[in-house]
Amino acid sequence: MISNPFTDPKWAKKTVAVIDRWIDFISDKTTRPIANFVRLIVFGLIAIVAAITIIVLALVGLSRGLNELLDVWLTRDDAVWVSYFILSFIFVAIGAWLMRRRYPNRQN
Repeated sequence: MISNPFTDPKWAKKTVAVIDRWIDFISDKTTRPIANFVRLIVFGLIAIVAAITIIVLALVGLSRGLNELLDVWLTRDDAVWVSYFILSFIFVAIGAWLMRRRYPNRQN
């Protein structure tokens, strides 16, 4: 408890300690949760943008690599459309598998 400032030489330190405790209490209940939430949003957005960039670059690299691999056996024009056909078949197969797993098996 804060005492009389005229009789207590440590009054200033005690007052500052009480104010400091209250500010820490209020900060713990308000400012830190908001800062953590904003930090979560910012780092989440950075992770999403990085993941999308990595996926796009990986798909471009996969397409180019398949073009170059097929270019060994086929002409350039044929290698391009065959690589597109192969990649589209793979993506359609993955999409069909995901659509099949969309709902659990229903027993009638």
